[in-house]
Amino acid sequence: MPLKRYVIVLLAMVLASAWTAPQAQPLEVVATTPSLGMLARAVGGDQVRVRVLAPDDRDPHYLDARPSYMAAVRRADLLLEMGAGLEEGWLPAVLSGAANPAVNEGRRGHFRASDTLSLRRSVTMDGPNVGHVHAEGNPHFNIDPLRMAVLADALAKRMGQLRTEKADYFLARSEDAAQRLRQHARALADRIPADRQFVAYHEDLDYLEEWLPVKVLGYLEPVPGVPPTARHLRRLVRDLEGREGRVLHARYQPSRGAGFLQRHLGWDIHAVSLEPPVDADLEGYLELMSQWAAVFGGG
Repeated sequence: MPLKRYVIVLLAMVLASAWTAPQAQPLEVVATTPSLGMLARAVGGDQVRVRVLAPDDRDPHYLDARPSYMAAVRRADLLLEMGAGLEEGWLPAVLSGAANPAVNEGRRGHFRASDTLSLRRSVTMDGPNVGHVHAEGNPHFNIDPLRMAVLADALAKRMGQLRTEKADYFLARSEDAAQRLRQHARALADRIPADRQFVAYHEDLDYLEEWLPVKVLGYLEPVPGVPPTARHLRRLVRDLEGREGRVLHARYQPSRGAGFLQRHLGWDIHAVSLEPPVDADLEGYLELMSQWAAVFGGG
């Protein structure tokens, strides 16, 4: 090839490379809980990198604002929080330390999941119990796959605002995730005998009522966030005597109150996970749903 032609071809290749549009980097997503991290992976696919802050074996109400959390949020394009007061004890300090205006509350990079959903009411929303946790409603909607399906659509739209060229991709994945969540919920509900009843430790597992044919009869805590008292447990035993049921609590919640009901009512105790593993995808959450249903004879 003549030198002049070779130089022209080489120059054309260099210019073509320079004019090629750069590939969009994946969204850096930080989720406060494993369930939100799972949903981010389900919706975002290979267009997101996800970091989860709260371990799956800790109560997300009560965490410390660690420097590692601040460092993660500092690099985030999108911060996902459950909201409704769940993270109010530590997330504001994390945001302050992160100094990332793009993910501050009210900005497009801050997604407060509870703002997109209707929540179960809490006994702390009115009456003499006002002021305890759950003042905005029950924030543990991750126990309800039907609400998680609704949330998938809202999350896809927010991701699409941040990466407009991938908006259709996010919506298609959210529709698939929502369909699978709803189908699995129906299948599990069909396997459970009607009228299964339970007592929960905290206002969290009561969201099982929203998609399974089960009924919550009470809580070991007299008020959300207040440990069980002897007086309250004796009242529960008196009210539930002669009925059949089971006692459910999170693995990280103490078992003493559940043991009191077991001794006096003969009910089985089930310690369950409230969150999938921190690195879970949609399959991990579907498996967790099956574990919840298995407590009542489904799964």
